[in-house]
Amino acid sequence: MSSPSNTTRHVMTLDLKDDPRGIAAYRRHHRRIWPEVRDSLRRVGVLRMDIYRLERRLVMVMDTKKGFDLKRSFAAHVASHPRCAEWEELMKTFQQAPPGARPGQLWTPMEGIFHLERGSRKPRGTRGRRSRPRRGR
Repeated sequence: MSSPSNTTRHVMTLDLKDDPRGIAAYRRHHRRIWPEVRDSLRRVGVLRMDIYRLERRLVMVMDTKKGFDLKRSFAAHVASHPRCAEWEELMKTFQQAPPGARPGQLWTPMEGIFHLERGSRKPRGTRGRRSRPRRGR
């Protein structure tokens, strides 16, 4: 999904393993993300990243610069510093693929099914007028 400011939004999901201690550790790590990881994500074009959790399900909303390619950009991120590769390997120990993921895929793109935007046009076929009741019914 593209926004007017030449950014792209990616929405992805994955599940955490059914391990309360692992989930707690995952949350602790994300409260204190390693500076090398934060800096690398910014360098490859991540403008904003938010991760939400419901039980074991995670949803990541990521806004990136125009031209960001998930596969290529994350490969560059992991290769940018040994600590980035270490972080990604550590995070994988807590994660598992969600339903519908391809083999070997953890973070899985979600399908956008609805979007409401301020100032968006009305659906086709509407004219912005209230319809008048028909007489004789």
